[in-house]
This record gives sequence, C-alpha cells and structure tokens, in this order.
Amino acid sequence: MGGEGKNTILIVDDEPDIVNLTEKFLKLGEFDTITSNNAKEAMKMVEENYDKIALILLDIMMPGRSGYSVLEEIKNNEKYKDILVVLFTVKSFNEDVQKGKNLGADDYIVKPFSGKDLLKRIKDILDRN
Repeated sequence: MGGEGKNTILIVDDEPDIVNLTEKFLKLGEFDTITSNNAKEAMKMVEENYDKIALILLDIMMPGRSGYSVLEEIKNNEKYKDILVVLFTVKSFNEDVQKGKNLGADDYIVKPFSGKDLLKRIKDILDRN
C-alpha cells in the first residue's frame, strides 16, 4: 500500500447512497474508511486524520462549497498536500477533468461506477504513487 502504512480513504459526497455503496466496496478491498457529506466536515476530517489518510475520494458538486475548493485547500497546505485526491464525479467533461488536474487532483473516477472497477482504480492510483 502507498505512503507509510496509510490505509484510510476519506469519502466525501453529499449523496448518502453513494457514500454507503462506496464504503461497502472499499471495506471489501480491506481499506479503512472515513466519510463526510460536505466540504466543511471533510476539512475537519482531514485535519484530524491526515496522518492516516492515503486518498480522498472527493465529489465535485456539493451544496455550499465545491469539491474544487476543498481540493485547492488540501493541495496548498504543506501538511496535507501529499494526500492523494481523486475527484469523484458525474461530470466527465474534459474541462472539468482539466480544471481538477490544474488544481492538483491526482486522478478522477466517474459515477456511476462498478465496485470492481472502483477498487481496481484506487489500488492502481495508490500503487502508482
């Protein structure tokens, strides 16, 4: 597994069904998970658990504050910038993906997804880094 025994994935999405489903798949893949349904709470989770979090699955479109602004805050913080951030989105348009990459996203996963594909992608991303 990537970086110093970190095995926790933070799932940030405002749709409870997606959070629950994603969490189930990740637990099958033997990952520890933390979940959050909004940007403010997500940043609190990062502050409290940054030493354990290997990767953040971050929804772009959330009420209040977007995933892009969370991504930007994480990547501009010395303490958190090495956490992998994967945008989790129904928006697979090139400009959205490009915007995410410009802000420092490590990858993106398009919803809907299959559990097998999700686990494979996350393992690939962690192995790559």
